[in-house]
Amino acid sequence: MAEGAGGRPLVGLLNGIAQAAYYSNSEITEQLLRRELYPELPEEDFRALLEKMKGILRSIASADMDFNQLEAFLTAQTKKQRGITPEQATVLTKFWKNHKLKIRESLVNQSRWENSLKSLSWRVDLKSQSRHLDQINAPVAIVELELGKSDQLNPVVSTAMLGWRRWAVMTLHLLFWASPVLSQEQ
Repeated sequence: MAEGAGGRPLVGLLNGIAQAAYYSNSEITEQLLRRELYPELPEEDFRALLEKMKGILRSIASADMDFNQLEAFLTAQTKKQRGITPEQATVLTKFWKNHKLKIRESLVNQSRWENSLKSLSWRVDLKSQSRHLDQINAPVAIVELELGKSDQLNPVVSTAMLGWRRWAVMTLHLLFWASPVLSQEQ
């Protein structure tokens, strides 16, 4: 199972696996990958290589490995009997470097069951009209929340006008609940 041309067939195989498993491309089939990338390889050997690469990529993606973890994992895989070659480990490292963020985003989107906050916009205005004189020139916050799934074409947009006190309370709640999410994404 030597990799010719600098591992190009393996890069293509990994891209094909990612397209099928993480990017929902139903046009990528096992037969297409074999025909285009490994036509000379016996079917049994191709299946073994495909399953091995799927398993390795699944392990890397599900653990969301950083590059130190990846290096340790791939080093262990090269030392296993019937593991991978150092050349394959190099190709996998380059592939993960280029696809880590997109695969992670795909896995997160696939795992969401409910709507999520897609965007939040706000502004502070002064009321210019009101039934009560004491509310004129009072600060109000206008908050717009966009909720939806990542693949949803028409997300739900909700707008609210809040008095200054409610705005302060809502801001504190948002900061409290969003801070763990924001710190995880950084």
